[in-house]
Amino acid sequence: MIAKQWMLASVVSAGILLTVTAQAQVTPVGAGGFRTEINSGDRPTPKAEFRTAEMAKRAVPTNQWYSSIVFMRWSEVIHAVPLTFKATAAGLEIGQPTKKIVPTERKDVEVHYPHVADLVLQATAFKPEAALLAGYGDWSADMDLASGADALRATILHGSPWVYAQVNRGGVALQLGKDAVVQPWADHPNVLRISLGNKHFAAFAPKGSSWQASGRGWAVADFAALPKQVAIASMPANDVSTLQTYERSAYMRITDTRADFTVDRKAGVLNTTYKVTATALPGHEGTPMQGLYPHHYIDNPVLTQPTLATVDSIRGPIRMVQADQFQTRYRLNGFVPFWPGLAAGEGKDELRSFIKKDARRAQPMMLEIGQGPYWQGKGLQRIANVMRIADQEGMKDVRDDLLAKLKERSEGWLSGKSSFNYFHQDKAFGTITSYPEEYDAVKDMNDHHFHYGYWIRAAADIGLLDPNWIKPEQWGGMIELLVKDIGTAERGRADFPYLRNFDPYEGHAWASGVGTSPDGNNQESSSEAINAWVALMLWGTLTNNPALVDVGTYLYTTEIQAINHYWFDIHGITLPKEYLNVEVSMVFGGKLAHNTWWIDEPRQIHGINLLPFTTASTYLATSPEFVKRNLDALDKEIKIFEGRGKRAKPEDIWQDLFAKYLGLVDAKAGMARWDRYGSYELGDTRTHTYHWLQTMAQMGTPDLTVSADTSYFAVFKTTQGKRSYLVYNHANTPVNVLFSDGKQVQAAAKGLSVH
Repeated sequence: MIAKQWMLASVVSAGILLTVTAQAQVTPVGAGGFRTEINSGDRPTPKAEFRTAEMAKRAVPTNQWYSSIVFMRWSEVIHAVPLTFKATAAGLEIGQPTKKIVPTERKDVEVHYPHVADLVLQATAFKPEAALLAGYGDWSADMDLASGADALRATILHGSPWVYAQVNRGGVALQLGKDAVVQPWADHPNVLRISLGNKHFAAFAPKGSSWQASGRGWAVADFAALPKQVAIASMPANDVSTLQTYERSAYMRITDTRADFTVDRKAGVLNTTYKVTATALPGHEGTPMQGLYPHHYIDNPVLTQPTLATVDSIRGPIRMVQADQFQTRYRLNGFVPFWPGLAAGEGKDELRSFIKKDARRAQPMMLEIGQGPYWQGKGLQRIANVMRIADQEGMKDVRDDLLAKLKERSEGWLSGKSSFNYFHQDKAFGTITSYPEEYDAVKDMNDHHFHYGYWIRAAADIGLLDPNWIKPEQWGGMIELLVKDIGTAERGRADFPYLRNFDPYEGHAWASGVGTSPDGNNQESSSEAINAWVALMLWGTLTNNPALVDVGTYLYTTEIQAINHYWFDIHGITLPKEYLNVEVSMVFGGKLAHNTWWIDEPRQIHGINLLPFTTASTYLATSPEFVKRNLDALDKEIKIFEGRGKRAKPEDIWQDLFAKYLGLVDAKAGMARWDRYGSYELGDTRTHTYHWLQTMAQMGTPDLTVSADTSYFAVFKTTQGKRSYLVYNHANTPVNVLFSDGKQVQAAAKGLSVH
């Protein structure tokens, strides 16, 4: 889910603070504070009733692929990819979804992988009353189909063709469709071979047990030993060789899954190790099986495991490997918090004119639309951009005026003294919420990384100019709570969940908090996720928290890989040939769509995965060919849209975004595309667009082939081949920086250096 950009303007008068009623309690945090109770008319967090007692001790794990378990008596469809699951009163449905192409009125198609119950796994000795979340790892989830003290516990994993299930009492049964062809594996009565057309499954009970036909299904009643466990796998074929291979992963219990990362700045790489912790059943041995998504194996120099089979999925070809761990290695993307002022000339004069005009309108531009934290956060970051550019242009009076306005507006929200704009900590749930609520950010826990990413980045921009303002005893303490809400990197806490929005295995964030859609969880604006992760990096630097810098680096670097595969498919391997668009604007667990949550107008469909443009958006230039192909597709889609009798309002909506996007790979063409008197996206300004385009014209476009041994760097290259090297150094002393092309620079203390 994503904040809907279409909301009618409902401007809140700037600076109005309504005094908190006497009954409202405020917990002080530095100079600010959060409300301990919400207004009577405001909505609370959703009830997360369906957890075991042990899981109730932890913060609620929202925004995950399995989150619907905790919010519903019976889960919604869970897209583990490549398998799907759904808990029901009749048992656990297991499906191997196949591709479905769905035409739309936009004259394109959506790609669906809908859930179908190929098998239903049941307990034979009791009837479950609800499905409960019983545990989870970084890409695994334990679900109890429970009745009092009895439970059938199923362990499901991202990327895995397996489900492992145990019962504490009685036996288990598999219910099958009437078209299923079933036969025990010869001389292996504990193994069933199941075929449904071109789908193949195997069901493994421990050796010494046996499957027996039971009505329209099969059951195991004579478990030879504890634990009473079965394992069911989806297989590419049902021949003996495949069965023997899969059998090596059947007799084990998955106890944890972890993605642990290290940031190696000297080498300029991020290393992530994906490890499954498994215990073999008594009398058995084996090795876990994992399915690698394209972002795991494409251009991965440290992947050594051989592929067993390749499975089709909504994420493209999944490669099965038999190993308890594997590693990925990605080159680090850098950014600097701001770009320098322009060189002397007409461009500099025109930029100063834009700055003055935008500064005069800064107060209403901080909140032109909406009333809640999303639009306020966008407004703060928008004006912070103008402030930073004014600072680089030496316009200190403008800078100081904008800085004062940003502080005043931020403090109004962060103080806890307003009965209209406030933050609230729900300790029982494990979150910080903000009011007035926008886009079900409280009711459904949607979009916290989008909302708070803007706030954290704007606060960091304030801190770059006024370090005292972000100290914990001032306003930094309240910002730290927003950081913890989306960036807590410790597992198992009660106050905040581990990396609330991020999916370590899929490599990107999810936006829906409750995930209660049959299409699974979703994320639309991948670029707003990027904005949140770089905000964490910068905040960590300013607050002397290197661990947070590393967390932000991990999220930023990994999400870029997922974007380039699953939103943009720049390698041409994840989107099926039937898909008619060049990019995906909405990625779901079980659906790919070219649309938005609020309108099917092409500019907004394409633009939602570009905004907000910041100095960290250079990753969008990874494939210049894709940028141009994407914009060509946009022009064609506009003609189709208008051919349906529709018009955008305004007709050139978000034209500034596409000028900057093109400018990343062709500075001259980007400037030519921009209409300086045309519309602009309401998280942006003419000042920022002009400065962006002129920076490209003067320094060249981003050169992403060069890395450095610091987080805060950027390299630009002109069409003549001349490179500019930028380094931001927050330290009090100069530092030497080595770039991967051999360039060495000394970065001055407390500022931006350009070489």
